[in-house]
Amino acid sequence: MTQDFKIEKELLAVSFGTSYPDSRRLTIGAIEERLAQAFPDFEVCRAFTSQMIIERIKEKEGEAIDNVREALNRAVKAGVKQLVIQPTHVLNGLEYQDLVKEAARYENAFEGISIGAPLLTDEADYRRVMEAVVNAMKIYDDGETALCLMGHGTEAESNSAYRKMQEMFRQSGYHNYWIGTVEASPDLQDVLKAVKKGGYRKAVLRPFMIVAGDHANNDMAGDDEDSWKSVFETAGLQVTAIVEGLGQLPAIREIFVDHGQAAEEKLLYRKKNKE
Repeated sequence: MTQDFKIEKELLAVSFGTSYPDSRRLTIGAIEERLAQAFPDFEVCRAFTSQMIIERIKEKEGEAIDNVREALNRAVKAGVKQLVIQPTHVLNGLEYQDLVKEAARYENAFEGISIGAPLLTDEADYRRVMEAVVNAMKIYDDGETALCLMGHGTEAESNSAYRKMQEMFRQSGYHNYWIGTVEASPDLQDVLKAVKKGGYRKAVLRPFMIVAGDHANNDMAGDDEDSWKSVFETAGLQVTAIVEGLGQLPAIREIFVDHGQAAEEKLLYRKKNKE
């Protein structure tokens, strides 16, 4: 998705990335395809924020993927005038904040540049994400099963989004849903404690992440003794692990489209004010 010819409008889809090819195609690739459908006048390009993943894909698959700076430099070289950047991040975490800072360095390189919001931004986003997850997991919801979501977690203040989402589940009557994180709070033990307190004997695990990469395959569904699956089984629960990223859900992809369109409207507004 890189170009060496002149283009005027570009939508740069920025993801953390994953070295799992199937998940990359079913999540990030599917989001990019949907964005391409929704923005027919834009050239949709790809950039990853994880340099480690970029290098791993290059080594294992021979595919070159731009990091954010490379993608922005390429857009400048291609003569892009209007640039919309739509990240596929879940939260306004450190990765998103770094993206905003990097893009700010290029503010004068384009006639207009605008950055779309991450997945969970306003109240409507939370509700739409909750409904998408509930719809995807309804076949497992027999009233006797704990439905547990594993998020990534962040040191940024936006980590509070997980507790906000948890509270929305509660207020909406979904009392058998729990959210934990790999690298922050609430964590695995918090989720397990809640599940045991509820007296559940069965649990379904699903990643609350755009892709089903290393965290989903190993930290959640892996066979190591400290994985979520193993810890739940050791606690006596019957476990089902769904290794599917949020990006596989059409309803989630629509949220990114809406955020991209909102960014485009800001772009047009800025252009109009310049004229």
